[in-house]
Amino acid sequence: MRAPDKSPVQGVDQNAFDAFYTASVGRLIGQLYAMTGDLAEAQDVVQEAFIRAWERRTDLDLDGAPEAWVRTVAWRLAVSRWRRVRSALAFARRQGPPAAVPPPEPHHVLLVQALRQIPEAHRRAVVLHHLCDLTVEQVATETDCPVGTVKSQLSRGRAALARLLADTELDPRATERPEARHG
Repeated sequence: MRAPDKSPVQGVDQNAFDAFYTASVGRLIGQLYAMTGDLAEAQDVVQEAFIRAWERRTDLDLDGAPEAWVRTVAWRLAVSRWRRVRSALAFARRQGPPAAVPPPEPHHVLLVQALRQIPEAHRRAVVLHHLCDLTVEQVATETDCPVGTVKSQLSRGRAALARLLADTELDPRATERPEARHG
């Protein structure tokens, strides 16, 4: 006959705890679901309560009322979560409504649409260099690429953007006077 699986430090029978968990987890989730009205919340708090029971398994009397202990801990966890949510909502109410955010400028929309159409490596290099104001060397360090690769990505990215933004309000040629273009 195999000896019970005991942890040498705690001296707790792991098999007994596993049996306790298996026998009671479903029942406890059902009870907490009935108390909270939220199945996902009940599952979360019961699992957290079992984790705490496992951490205190040397003090937990499996012959006493361990299920009551786990249920009480799970209930207290649920109440704590509700209090945090209530506090967060009260804080949000005190802050008032968020400030009105104007819609994006049309040229921002055009730029984002164009950026989405170029390869990710080119897009990242262009954004880091032109929008984040990083030097080519800083972009190379951040992307873990050689400087030459970053220069190539920037060149290809700018060329792709120029093609995508041709004949839009972001095309530099569109802002020139027509007579200057043909002159």
